[in-house]
Amino acid sequence: MALITLFTVALATAQLTAAKVLALPLPVALPVVGPEILLPGAALAYALTFLASDCYAELYGRRATQVVVNVAFLANFLVLALVWSTLAAPGVDPEVSAAFQTALGPAANIVAGSLLAYVVSQNWDVFVFHAIRDRTGEGKLWLRNIGSTATSQAVDTVIFVGVAFYAAPLVLGVGPVFDPPALLALGLGQYLLKLAIALLDTPVVYLVVGAVRN
Repeated sequence: MALITLFTVALATAQLTAAKVLALPLPVALPVVGPEILLPGAALAYALTFLASDCYAELYGRRATQVVVNVAFLANFLVLALVWSTLAAPGVDPEVSAAFQTALGPAANIVAGSLLAYVVSQNWDVFVFHAIRDRTGEGKLWLRNIGSTATSQAVDTVIFVGVAFYAAPLVLGVGPVFDPPALLALGLGQYLLKLAIALLDTPVVYLVVGAVRN
């Protein structure tokens, strides 16, 4: 229950914070990325979903994890419906209502990018995790945690950045949010951060799995 709670809370938080683009300064400038990493505000919260799902997959298997992933995907629509209904309801203070609309009003391109990226990358994560487990047995948990998260985060980054900031705005007729060089910098920067998180969370995965099994 704790892992499912962490997964769903992190996912809901990511859905609500995806529209804000953060700029994290780097100690040195990197090629393509530059002196700072640009990433959606949802990056950290979303990374926690992979930590939770990998722990859950190790403990309870592929089928149970896919159920959690896909039920949570449907729950995304409930979150959006509740947010939209709250924003649409008349408010007492117009300034507060405007602030809520600015902060929580989910743009169509962000919603499309985040939902598509989620359903593809999370199911890919579960598939790769168990494909590695089938070949290595119960050992090398670190390999399946890093391998599944690293590849699924790459899939997630490409889909989210490509759809949210390029393809969807084109379809909506507003033009790309970023030009191709900026998109590349945005995608590469956030992927490097996600990869670092995947490496750092491996001891946490061992700790959680060991604690539950004991």
